[in-house]
Amino acid sequence: MHVLVAPDKFRGTLTAAQAAAAIAAGWRRGDGTSTVEAVPVADGGEGTLDVLVESLGGERRTAVVRGPLGEDVEAEFGLVPGGDGGTLGVVELARGSGLALIPPDRRDPLRATTRGTGELLLAARRAGAARLLVCLGGSATNDAGAGLAAALGIRLLDEAGHDLPPGGGALAGLARVDPSGLDPDMRGVPIDVACDVDNPLTGPAGASAVYGPQKGASPEAIAVLDRGLARFAAVVRRDLQVDVEWLPGAGAAGGAAAGLVAFLGARLRPGAEVVLEALGFGGRLAGADLVVTGEGTFDAQSLHGKAPAAVLRAAATAGIPAVVLCGRAEVGPPGVLVASLTERFGAREAMANAGALLADLAAEVAAGIAVRAAAGGGLPAAVAVAARARGAR
Repeated sequence: MHVLVAPDKFRGTLTAAQAAAAIAAGWRRGDGTSTVEAVPVADGGEGTLDVLVESLGGERRTAVVRGPLGEDVEAEFGLVPGGDGGTLGVVELARGSGLALIPPDRRDPLRATTRGTGELLLAARRAGAARLLVCLGGSATNDAGAGLAAALGIRLLDEAGHDLPPGGGALAGLARVDPSGLDPDMRGVPIDVACDVDNPLTGPAGASAVYGPQKGASPEAIAVLDRGLARFAAVVRRDLQVDVEWLPGAGAAGGAAAGLVAFLGARLRPGAEVVLEALGFGGRLAGADLVVTGEGTFDAQSLHGKAPAAVLRAAATAGIPAVVLCGRAEVGPPGVLVASLTERFGAREAMANAGALLADLAAEVAAGIAVRAAAGGGLPAAVAVAARARGAR
């Protein structure tokens, strides 16, 4: 039996690579007759760079870029082999323009800029990336990618022809977009944006209203920011002939998704789907008899856009039985064996010793499946029986 182990991170305890290593070690201990292949996965947000670099044998590069409030920050980007033979540059917005880069008492989306993310994109291109993957999530910004655009040579001008100051608060004064100065290195570059939300740019479900509060925006600031994004959308529509205001996902990362589409012709795609594609997951599935995935909390949200859901869909399409090993389980998809650390060992122990206990859980599940499979009916039946047994508890 060939087992494909493909978990996401267990947030707060294990990276995806650590979780995959623990499950793989435990599985080999529980069923010594199986071969086990570990392929950590991610959903296109924070941690995606680590997964792709480690899984594909890529490399990390570091650039000093402008942080969200203007201070220099040292930020990594990744260069990994692309499926087409070229190099894929991986940029996480959070590393250059992230909320974690600002102390809580200084967070201010009226001033925060995505300029550092633009500088990372340019650094990746100049380091040899033929294509780019931009991972959204964890942003401190609400500037619709205006700072990103400025870093790449695109000018956002006010009525007097002056460049807008940084931050989402300045967008209400936008009068014209001049894309003529776009850096030649960025022209015509294929760009995928990992985006797992469907929020539009403006309105009650838009970037400012939904995500502004967690970035430090007061109700008054949210109103200013939303007006700025509406102005941005109108000017972009007129000057660039691109309509981003109601594009599903345009509101991601404070509207940075909208800016990437408008300024660079990027495609918004489900993050986990992009990651699995980059990992060549379909080819890896072809030789698998069983798939094991998981994450820290496996809940209803996991089934909508998260990496384990993408792995389960791919396994189901290929007709391969699946197992979920997680920290805590709140859902149990039909036909899928779900086992959790908290159910087996208790919440306190699960948090304190996640790696060793995840290996123990994997060993127990592997041994149980092996015994049932040997008793007759084959592997799919063994997994189905085990899933029903756990579901009955």
